[in-house]
Amino acid sequence: MDVELARQQWEDGNRRVEAARSDLARYRELTARVDLLVAGLRKRVGQTFTLEELARAYDGADDWARTLLDDADPEAPPTPTVGTLADAAFHQYARGASDYRP
Repeated sequence: MDVELARQQWEDGNRRVEAARSDLARYRELTARVDLLVAGLRKRVGQTFTLEELARAYDGADDWARTLLDDADPEAPPTPTVGTLADAAFHQYARGASDYRP
């Protein structure tokens, strides 16, 4: 995947999560799920990475993100916003890339 296109998608997902700030309970729920996905990214990608490596990990992210979220709370209803949550997690994690620039 093209890094710039991926970054645009990640930023869009983050923007959608941030838009939920007016509903504090919903926002907390979303950010907790994003944090879970960031921890999953840390395991998948590692601590040292480039944006290109992160963009490669983005391929198929919805699938592993859904599995991770379902495994974390099997009793919860399916999360319809998995793509948004994954994008927000990638956006957050991208800041740790060795070649990150805002």
